[in-house]
Amino acid sequence: MTAAIPSIALVGNPNAGKSSLFNALTGARQKIANYPGVTVERKAGHASFADGRPISLIDLPGTYSLTPASLDEAVTRDVILGKQTGETRPDALIIVVDAANLDNHLCFALELLALGLPTVVALNMLDLATRDGLTLDAERLSKELGVPVVPTVAVRKRGLSELLAAVDGAIQSHQPRAAVAAPANDVSLHERARTIARVATVDETPVRRWTQRVDNVLLHPVGGLIILVALMFVMFQAVFSWATPFADALEGVIGVIQTWVVGTFPDNFLRGLVVEGLLAGVGAVVVFLPQILILFLFILLLEASGYMTRAAFLMDGLMGKVGLSGRGFIPLLSSFACAVPGIMATRSIPDEKDRLTTILIAPLMTCSARMPVYTLIIGAFIPAQNVGGTPIGLQGLVLFGLFISGIVGALLVAYALRRSVTKGNATGFMMEMPRYQWPRLNDIAIALWQRGWIFLRRAGTIIAATTVVLWLLLTFPQAPAGQSQVEYSAGGRIASALEVVVKPIGFNHDIALALIPAMAAREVAVSAMATANAIDAEGDEDAMAEALGDRIAGRWSIATALAFLAWFVFAPQCISTIAITRRETNGWKWPMFMVGYLFLLAYAAAGITYWTAVAFGLG
Repeated sequence: MTAAIPSIALVGNPNAGKSSLFNALTGARQKIANYPGVTVERKAGHASFADGRPISLIDLPGTYSLTPASLDEAVTRDVILGKQTGETRPDALIIVVDAANLDNHLCFALELLALGLPTVVALNMLDLATRDGLTLDAERLSKELGVPVVPTVAVRKRGLSELLAAVDGAIQSHQPRAAVAAPANDVSLHERARTIARVATVDETPVRRWTQRVDNVLLHPVGGLIILVALMFVMFQAVFSWATPFADALEGVIGVIQTWVVGTFPDNFLRGLVVEGLLAGVGAVVVFLPQILILFLFILLLEASGYMTRAAFLMDGLMGKVGLSGRGFIPLLSSFACAVPGIMATRSIPDEKDRLTTILIAPLMTCSARMPVYTLIIGAFIPAQNVGGTPIGLQGLVLFGLFISGIVGALLVAYALRRSVTKGNATGFMMEMPRYQWPRLNDIAIALWQRGWIFLRRAGTIIAATTVVLWLLLTFPQAPAGQSQVEYSAGGRIASALEVVVKPIGFNHDIALALIPAMAAREVAVSAMATANAIDAEGDEDAMAEALGDRIAGRWSIATALAFLAWFVFAPQCISTIAITRRETNGWKWPMFMVGYLFLLAYAAAGITYWTAVAFGLG
């Protein structure tokens, strides 16, 4: 009678090197399929003990506990407990832990050890732990856990024979450990894990101790939040103070090109298209490239240094209070660049109602497309001065306030949605803190170049095409002598019809004209106003030389400008965002719901802002 082939499951936290160990043990002798009835990937393979006896290995999805928060984690739990359809319970477990994050990974290990199965712990990535100045005693750890602990470096295939020998010994003894009670709650579980990690630690360099001290400050529930807000505040101050010289230089270059084209080519259709359409419209957006690059520079530095994950940890508690999962922080953070990748990133959220809520509020994060609008209006109406004799710039303070308004608005909307149309309970999550490190300047430079190129490519495609269409609508039909070309044109007449709707919230003909093409891309609102102003200024060299912000400041009231800013905090999203929402939600129901509620919020916010400003004499 042929003896049954023992089945061994590799289990552990995400990022423990479990799959690398599985690949090293099985080589090419593995296959990938799905578990019966679910779409979770099943990786199974074969290996052999030293004497040639075969064993079956299963690489289970990474998880943080036996209390699942996703389908992947539920499969891992069911396989370990023998409840997964078509899958027998493993004969033994190999618990893979990251040696450099021992206290975090031991939490799950303690839960697994309480099951009483024959178990071996693979103390993986020991080389990285040593590199970081951490010396561990595997024998001491084994004594604390009561099971064999084998140091391994999966990517270099170190410790594999010793690991298989330890597993063979656990199975051959045929005396599974008696199940022991796991710690009563999460707090005691973490305390026990930290205690064992301290006992197993022989030596630790000052750098690791310094990291822990820094985390004690940056992750403090009060002090950490204050530091996070302060960093954001500095970032928005820099957007104005650092970018102004570069933006002025770009604006000057575009003005010189316009003057050269006007003086070189005859007054005809093509010159009008180039000067009033492309150079005025697209150029008005391109001049904000320095602000966008500075914003991304801060974000990239925070990500590369290891701080951004800590910011996610700090925000997890606040997000939980409004019914969101901490998993939604990264998609929402991505939405500060653009809502499209942010919405796509929600695929990592296991709960459908939680994911839908995150998709619906992602547009409220202040994407980079709003920056040209914000900086244009702030630069035109907010004085470039400091607040109360402090080094705090008033313009940066207003920009910071707009970003905070979007975040607060998103949290309030999430709170309302989670108690109505997307009703459900928030799900917690665990995360590992990456090591602090100095950002690599080369990587930062490449990332900035990529984001700058994306912005310029967008300006050369979507914005340019929309601007050309708008210029044609504003150019034809030609107005009789003495009448405004912009108001007489087809585009002007469309704007006049829309103005009736938006006039109660303080919007004028300029804004009504800008709102229509802004549905293609937020930045087009700026290019639309620039094109309209260029057409109005045709033949007037002084007016053409005047900056767009100066012209707007002379025609709008402060109340109107503030209402326009409030509108863009909540304004309905661009076509690309609507399209990706439709794809991710498999229909038009939720995209239309999103557009509808954003329009109502934008209209209400603009109206309240306008009439409040008027009441204070700013109308």
